[in-house]
Amino acid sequence: MPVRDLDLLIKAARAAGEVATSFSGRTARQWEKPDGAGLVTEADMAVNECLEALLREARPDYGWLSEESEDNLARLGAERVFVVDPIDGTRSFAEGSKTWAHAIAVVEYGQVVAGVVYLPLRYMLFSAALGKGAHLNGAPIGTGQTDTLSRATLLATRAVLAAENWRDGAAPRFRRAYRPSLAYRMAVVAQGRFDGMMTIRPSWEWDVAAGDLIIREAGGVCTDKIGEPLVFNNKKPLVDGIVAGTKGVHGDIMARLNIPERAMMEPNSD
Repeated sequence: MPVRDLDLLIKAARAAGEVATSFSGRTARQWEKPDGAGLVTEADMAVNECLEALLREARPDYGWLSEESEDNLARLGAERVFVVDPIDGTRSFAEGSKTWAHAIAVVEYGQVVAGVVYLPLRYMLFSAALGKGAHLNGAPIGTGQTDTLSRATLLATRAVLAAENWRDGAAPRFRRAYRPSLAYRMAVVAQGRFDGMMTIRPSWEWDVAAGDLIIREAGGVCTDKIGEPLVFNNKKPLVDGIVAGTKGVHGDIMARLNIPERAMMEPNSD
């Protein structure tokens, strides 16, 4: 079933790319969502409509969770659920950048079993099915070999460097880089271009579900900020931070993070 679902997700991602690239990011109509929930464009909505029609027609018994759809908690009773971000990195899309992605996953009983992250303007389609490895444009990929944080390059915002996030009262030494899409950050860690990525703040499931599987199938480790495996299709669709990378880098980060007890989660604005 995961492989059959992956074939469907790849087909859907390519269709989404055709819809999204029919718009010009700089001229697409855009507006801010209520309550500071972020930017959305007419392209986001068109891609969402395309994906929902294609995926739900193919799998009518699957639940549906998308950033751009009103949430229906009937998904909680579904055996399998589509978890979708029509455009991850909407601000980048609106600025005319190429660093945005379609992120699509199938979750079965809380675990991702198939996932795709597709950057149509970079011609990069990352994919994974549970137990079948991770791929970029059909070729196998794997995480890098860096095993210590001091030699690592992490994808992260400046916010993670705050002293209160670290047990020693200061961020450890590592090189920091940034990409605007969480899904893209996770995919290039799986590719081995970067050694890890992290975000302390809670993240929406649709941003990270596909990337979680792609990293793990590439041989990496992906957990929440206290080291627990990510669980999806929650009533409030958030996961409590992300720490991902090679086994050694992930272990180093977890040993150094200063994480208080879980508090009520508010979404990541990365």
